[in-house]
Amino acid sequence: MITYKDIIKVGNEDLRKRCEKVNLPLSKEDQDTLELMNEYLELGYDEEQAKQYDIRPGVGLAAPQIDVLKNMFVICAFDENEELFHFGVINPKILSHSEELTYLPMGEGCLSVPDENTGLVHRPRRIKVNFDLYDFETKEVTNVTLRFKNYIAVVFQHEYDHLFGKLFIDHINNDNPMYVPNNSTPLVFNEVNEEE
Repeated sequence: MITYKDIIKVGNEDLRKRCEKVNLPLSKEDQDTLELMNEYLELGYDEEQAKQYDIRPGVGLAAPQIDVLKNMFVICAFDENEELFHFGVINPKILSHSEELTYLPMGEGCLSVPDENTGLVHRPRRIKVNFDLYDFETKEVTNVTLRFKNYIAVVFQHEYDHLFGKLFIDHINNDNPMYVPNNSTPLVFNEVNEEE
């Protein structure tokens, strides 16, 4: 099990290193890394367990954040329509992206950046990606080409950056942190339905 203290933070030079390709079929060590990252994210959705095990909730976790310099990360996130996206990502490539940008109005956060950072991160609203998908139920790996948009596209790009030693804070305009280019619009989440 990994806890929040096991996640390396900004200032650790390994967080800025480029990761290596993952060899397939998965080694036991690489599979265990994916499972550990997944366990951390899943526990973060349970308030009691998160408190008990010192878990700071997140929607994605990349291997370099636990000091494993391999091209893989896990996403466990609900999009703006409350659809769950939950899988391991191995050796991803962003094949194409939209010119249209989007951003989270409250800014992005990161388990490796504990301090509050004010500023907007503008990312392509839509991306087309290829990667080896690890299914946590079947333990199978399948090569896929998928399109993501809006929130999941933002999460994917945030985690993808980690594989190249980049952090979300690198994307903030230091001179004008709240700057919004003409081709960028905020991500809007659906209102939660209060009816039972």
